[in-house]
Amino acid sequence: MSTTPPTGPPSGSSPEPTWHDDHSAGGAPHTPPSPWAAPGAQGAGSAPSTYPSTPPRRRRSGWLVLALVALIVLALGAASMTTFIRDERAPSSLAQSGGLPQGEQAPNAPVAQADASAPDWSATAAAVSPSVVSITVEAGNSGGEGSGVIYDRKGHVLTNNHVIAAGGRGADILVTLADKRVFKARVVGSDAATDLAVIALQNAPDDLRNITPGDDRALQVGQPVMAIGNPLGLSGTVTTGIVSALNRPVVTAQESQAGRSGEGGEPVVTNAIQTSAAINPGNSGGALVDASGKLVGINSAIASMGEGNGGQSGNIGIGFAIPVTEAQSVANQLIEKQVVAHPYLGVQLRNAMATEGSTTRRAAGVAKVLPGTAAAEGGLQAGDAVIAIDGAAVDSALSLTAQVRAREVGTPTTLTIVRDGSRQDVKVTLARKP
Repeated sequence: MSTTPPTGPPSGSSPEPTWHDDHSAGGAPHTPPSPWAAPGAQGAGSAPSTYPSTPPRRRRSGWLVLALVALIVLALGAASMTTFIRDERAPSSLAQSGGLPQGEQAPNAPVAQADASAPDWSATAAAVSPSVVSITVEAGNSGGEGSGVIYDRKGHVLTNNHVIAAGGRGADILVTLADKRVFKARVVGSDAATDLAVIALQNAPDDLRNITPGDDRALQVGQPVMAIGNPLGLSGTVTTGIVSALNRPVVTAQESQAGRSGEGGEPVVTNAIQTSAAINPGNSGGALVDASGKLVGINSAIASMGEGNGGQSGNIGIGFAIPVTEAQSVANQLIEKQVVAHPYLGVQLRNAMATEGSTTRRAAGVAKVLPGTAAAEGGLQAGDAVIAIDGAAVDSALSLTAQVRAREVGTPTTLTIVRDGSRQDVKVTLARKP
């Protein structure tokens, strides 16, 4: 995705949301690297360009600068939208257990809504707000603000990697709870490839109320959701909207650990939840919950108006969240091992059209299968067109990339392909990315 510096984007682009390429001034198609292919492998795909929703904060004369501007953003693909940028009720079983191990069934919901079609959002906000924190990262005159969710009662907080990277290495991290208590925190582990990180409160209190995880796989387009976080330094802000789309492939660029946007970070490809709930700079790392108060996603990016709109990077009704299934898997690995194993298919991809009988559809085309990989062992061949993965439609190289990245290493996966005009299923087991 293309990006704009903290001082504002270049002028000259249309004020309307548009799609653009990061390397071609005329918007010509560009082929991004396949995130799970071998080094140097090229693929293709398109996705909205996105701003991480917590750009660095700069101080001037002691002011807290609320008008945060967009981080550098990388736009990959032939065409991409201009700029994108996260109670007082009985504790859940997650709170009692101190965390939800991978594979364990999610606990009961914090809120039982009498009418799912007309949720009582006041009840949802009261139940969830104590599990959402504000994060301040400070290093000299630079830093940033973001949000996070209390992951367990041991004091682990899940947030975005770009939130903690805003101040660079050695920055001071302060976490403010909903009741305004402030704690210092340290980084447990971070993963730039998924834009997720876990920090731990120092001297964590024993009354933490951790978030209750839900199931993003049960979400439906049009379902109501609530975003909770710290937009523009306004802690405890709640906004509501709906799930606008699912399985939306979104690409963003990461900050370097030195705190300079766009340097040294690989693109993040997310199989995102798109929402109309208002998300603004500072919401990064905060909670996207359903009406029952269960966490369904970690807010991470927003769509913004074009670069010719004065660098404005506020909400325009298109926000993105990392699905909780992926976030939970990454968080567990960071807490246990401080590193994350990423899935690897072993192909070079391109955008393609697949023709089956009289039907033609968009697909992810296999340009090359690398030897000794999961793709090779599963029987994929160059020229195959992937149209679905585990039943979920695939319409581009980027779409397949996002779907694969959302899975775990060792996961048996079924790819539906079109080969020589005929549909068939290919079974692969995703390996660990070398």
